[in-house]
Amino acid sequence: MKLYLPEPGSDELNRLVEGRVDLLVSDLAVTEAASALSRALREGSITEAIARRVHQAIVGRLDEGVYRRAELTRDVHRRAEQFLLRLVATPLRAADALHLALATTARAASLASFDPRLGAAARAVGLAVYPS
Repeated sequence: MKLYLPEPGSDELNRLVEGRVDLLVSDLAVTEAASALSRALREGSITEAIARRVHQAIVGRLDEGVYRRAELTRDVHRRAEQFLLRLVATPLRAADALHLALATTARAASLASFDPRLGAAARAVGLAVYPS
């Protein structure tokens, strides 16, 4: 959500991605964004109109090719399961393991995450993590 709504880390992330044409986004990330928007609605920090506009902007950019789509395939699921079973020192949620599997399957060199657990797991499999 940091690219679309002002929150801690937004400025830093915007600087990191500005002008990049190699950004990967999955539909899983879009669904998680919708979940974050729903939480913000429940908490009263955004309106329904803002939630709708942000969601449409994210989906639109993905559909227009501004972001490269990373697909959740059977192989991605198997890789995520391997990460869950192998990276036991870094507890991962299933969705985070899927994000990690999506990035590595797409041969990404780095991952943008403000989640310390996902960042640690990404580093453990050789990805650079931004912000550091």
